[in-house]
Parts: sequence; C-alpha cells; structure tokens
Amino acid sequence: MLNTIVSDKPQITLASSSPRRRELLDQIQVNYNVFPTDIDESQKAGETAEQFVKRLALEKASLGYRAFPQLPALGSDTIVIFRHQILGKPKDRQDGLDMLQMLSGETHQVMTAVAVCNSEIEHCMIKTSEVEFAQLSRQQIEAYWQTDEPVDKAGGYGIQGVAAQFIKNIKGSYSGIMGLPLYETTQLLKLAGIKFLNN
Repeated sequence: MLNTIVSDKPQITLASSSPRRRELLDQIQVNYNVFPTDIDESQKAGETAEQFVKRLALEKASLGYRAFPQLPALGSDTIVIFRHQILGKPKDRQDGLDMLQMLSGETHQVMTAVAVCNSEIEHCMIKTSEVEFAQLSRQQIEAYWQTDEPVDKAGGYGIQGVAAQFIKNIKGSYSGIMGLPLYETTQLLKLAGIKFLNN
C-alpha cells in the first residue's frame, strides 16, 4: 500500500492520491484514509463519456473499500471534453501544448463522477460543468507548460492554480472542475452514514 496515508479517526477512505481532492474533503471536514489506486484508465470501445467516467469512479471506490472494508470508500474521476473529444492528461510536452491551443478562446466541458461504496451501497453521481477559456498566445501557453502544473491534469490545466488567470467564465461546480463536486459528494456520503452540520 505504497503512499497510503492512514488517519487517526477516519470516516472514509479516499481512493485517490490527488491533493486537490484531499483539500476539498478537508474543506467539508471529512476525515479520511488515503489509498491511491492504480487502474487502467483507457476508454473502452463504444463507451460514452458518462459511462467511462462513471466506471472509473466506481472501480476506484471499490478498490478503496476492499483496502479498508470497515469504512465507506470514495472514488472520483474527472475528464475534459472538447467537441465530443475526451482530453486526458498530456502524454508529453507537445500534447499538452496542443491541448491548451485547442481550448484557447473556446468553451469546453469538465465531467466529474464521484462514487461511494461500502457493504450496503454502491452509488455514483456525475456533475458536468462548462469552462470558457480566454484567447491564449503561444507564448502564454508555453510559459504555462513550464510551470509543470499541466503535466498531470486532465485537459492540461488546473483551474485552482496558475491557469485560473485564463478562465473567463464557468457554469456549474467549481469544486467539480477541481476534481470533486462537493454537493454531490456530500449527498453520497450522507447515504453512507456520514454526518454533516445539517443532518
């Protein structure tokens, strides 16, 4: 269980190594174990974007639950969609530059699935948001790549980081674009018995 982090009083297992998802769970005051998952994130033939992102979130949650069966597990996956094309993490520098050039001056969708799994439930919810990018110069794109921020991000950017200066408008869930839609996450965790301020 390399890189697994075990909390003193965990309420759930977070089946992800994403620091952004950890920050978002901290924001809603949920204690968690961290169990990074290593799965094949390739899209299957004939699989829609919704089916793809839902399957990955559920697979991650299932692995997290198997690692810590005494706790509900939370899995999530985020994809960027531009003109019906799924943009994953950049394969290399050129791929990252091409993605950012593609998104420049355009509106794209960010789809995040979040899933909860325990001995009684296995549920998933999907949140899709729209992001409008400003027009970017080649110089801006190359300078942004040099920050290393785009390397491990779907679509080649992170809205919570340096790239925030490129975002003209969003429609939907900011936390969902970051990688964990908090409203949907809260609803799912309530189903798993997690208590929040309002229940």
